Amino acid sequence: MITTSSTKIVTVVAAALIRPDGAILLTQRPDGKSMAGLWEFPGGKLKAGETPEQALVRELQEELGVSIELGDLEPLTFASHGYDSFHLLMPLYVCRAWKGNITPQENQAATWVKPDLLTNYPMPPADLPLIPLLQQGV
Repeated sequence: MITTSSTKIVTVVAAALIRPDGAILLTQRPDGKSMAGLWEFPGGKLKAGETPEQALVRELQEELGVSIELGDLEPLTFASHGYDSFHLLMPLYVCRAWKGNITPQENQAATWVKPDLLTNYPMPPADLPLIPLLQQGV
């Protein structure tokens, strides 16, 4: 899809939370949200005045009940994808350290997935190009 100047650009931020064994956390979009049932890297929309890192720290606290320090977020890459009604820009960070237990707060499922199995989970189109980078080992 070609983006025109009238296309709304939506910026969201996401994290690949990675355990010491290399497994990556995926969360499932709950019923009632767009793309419900698809698996994704946790994160969300930026609020006015937030940096991507600040938004990610806030979103991971709200969604998963964990605390993350800004210094624990490593920028990895970004996705740019045109959907029918908007264009998504999504920076992806890697995070290997957090405080607290992952506890989904928004009625969403969560699972740890080895990188070579990420393609077994249906994901939004914008997330798909991120998988090969994560499979190369970050």
